[in-house]
Amino acid sequence: MLVKKYGNRRLYDTEASRYVRLDEIAERIRAGADVRVEDAKSGADLTAPTLAQIIFEDRNAARLLPVPLLLQLIRMGDAPLADFLGRYLGWAFDLYMQTRNGFGGFYNPFAGLRPPPMPEPVEVPRASEASAAPARDEIKELRAELAELRRSIKGKRSRRG
Repeated sequence: MLVKKYGNRRLYDTEASRYVRLDEIAERIRAGADVRVEDAKSGADLTAPTLAQIIFEDRNAARLLPVPLLLQLIRMGDAPLADFLGRYLGWAFDLYMQTRNGFGGFYNPFAGLRPPPMPEPVEVPRASEASAAPARDEIKELRAELAELRRSIKGKRSRRG
């Protein structure tokens, strides 16, 4: 199934020669159709973002993910996010499918399966933390200047007296 996406966000099914909605595309996929979504003007592949949109909107999947996790996913850069989603969701889905298929009822899906190694965490400073570091340095400098001024004033007083 080839779908063209237009600038007005409308989706056009080239096989059926008609505009379609996301839920109609989802129905066709559930029935076994493969789909490719292209930008009508540039020809860019929009399949992945369109399928993700179907998952989150059609099944209301956003309610399954806690807000703190969604915030962290947004804060991650593209490469770490792709690595995380590719590794762990792929692993979890494989495990789920093996468990679901059951392999004759005697299969232990957890035997010998280990999640892929965790990537090194990427520190993503929050906006408040990023601006706090220069502020701390500035405060340290101001305290040093204040201490120097106090010493200077004490020195002038002691010379007078």
